[in-house]
Amino acid sequence: MLILGIDPGLNTTGYGLLEYSTGKIRLVEAGVVRSLPSKKQSDLGLRLKSLFEGISEIVDQYKPEAMAIEQLYSHYAHPRTAIIMGHARGALLLAAGMKNIPVHHFKATQIKKTITGHGHASKEQIQATVTRELGLLKAPEPYDVTDALAVALCFVFSRKMTEQTSRKRAI
Repeated sequence: MLILGIDPGLNTTGYGLLEYSTGKIRLVEAGVVRSLPSKKQSDLGLRLKSLFEGISEIVDQYKPEAMAIEQLYSHYAHPRTAIIMGHARGALLLAAGMKNIPVHHFKATQIKKTITGHGHASKEQIQATVTRELGLLKAPEPYDVTDALAVALCFVFSRKMTEQTSRKRAI
């Protein structure tokens, strides 16, 4: 199974593709999709189009079977941030919807807890765990990529737990 993990952002969206097969996890590809170069040089519509096209290109090339994406969280003191992030997530979800890819949403604290065992883990802790779990020689950078891989790993680990529970019930 090929899973596309997404760390949504209007300026920089991290992505990570993991292959999960017979209990093994393998990194296929990871990187970032950037909206147009400068906030001042483009309007919101063009930036969203840029994100949509970037993720669509990845989806078309790799044909993932599932997308895992971080849920929207914004502090009540910053509602504008939540609205802008909602637009970015919408463009990314549309790319998955256009190809009938099921999308799984995970809260940031759920991702951190699943990956590191601590719901309030630091970026460095997540990066170290992702590096170890994927057997990487070097930590993924920037953090947008690390976070996208963490979302994909969260999906895989959740799926493994479901499979183990199903096997126990069958016995």
